[in-house]
Amino acid sequence: MTATIIDGKEVARKKKLEISKEVEKLKQAGIIPGLAVILAGDNQASRTYVNSKQKTCKELGMHSVMIEYPDSVNEEELLGKIAQLNEDDSIHGILVQLPLPSHISETKVIEAISPEKDVDGFHPVNVGRMMTGQDAFISCTPYGIMVMLKEAGISIEGKHAVVVGRSNIVGKPVGQLLLNENATVTYCHSRTTDLASHTNQADILIAAVGKADFIKASHVKPGAVVIDVGINRNSEGKLCGDVAFAEVKEKAGYITPVPGGVGPMTITMLMYNTLKSAKNHLSRLQALSK
Repeated sequence: MTATIIDGKEVARKKKLEISKEVEKLKQAGIIPGLAVILAGDNQASRTYVNSKQKTCKELGMHSVMIEYPDSVNEEELLGKIAQLNEDDSIHGILVQLPLPSHISETKVIEAISPEKDVDGFHPVNVGRMMTGQDAFISCTPYGIMVMLKEAGISIEGKHAVVVGRSNIVGKPVGQLLLNENATVTYCHSRTTDLASHTNQADILIAAVGKADFIKASHVKPGAVVIDVGINRNSEGKLCGDVAFAEVKEKAGYITPVPGGVGPMTITMLMYNTLKSAKNHLSRLQALSK
């Protein structure tokens, strides 16, 4: 058996085409979806991500603003800028690129963003809405994973999903989204004993641990769906995931590659969330005009 590859680039391309059409409709109604990205410090990986987000905004016809601060920026100044953006009607999404300089509280910054403009889906209000099955802005990587599963025609209801990793950004929310779709969900993490005994029960296995080639064929049930969220460098310096792709693809039923799997979906879903926020803004304006 060789696994079917779930091509994140292709799914992202299709989704971006849908988004660009919706952006054009909004423009005809006088709204240009706007995303503000705040970058504090000179983390090269963060800069690369931010540049990619800006490029995608431009491709889709969206308005984007990048606000840069040095490492020395104080918390008060950053929070003040977020307060301004919360009140700016031309901005529908606010994203503060993480990690932040160590003297700034990530929690305070995330909570300062209006939940209505929290297109990263990190605000406790959006996390709570997602947990209770309400409409919410959903964290972009978990959201992208769910879209990929659906695009590949993979049924989630009644399946046993095992999530390896419990971060607030990926592990916890993707498990909750799978639960919301009626999967039975097991979380595994660094303190889990006998990891393989859990992962070998998985119909859907999500690897989000940040360790190169951590998940081996011995961890995988034959025919399982394997979603690799990791972005790492192996001993040869090559980009790789958390899954030992070459061996696991001979045992899994479906698998995502790295690169070209989950990665392209993260920015795509950020654009989707920004579009959604702009549509919500238009709906509020229309309601006020009645």
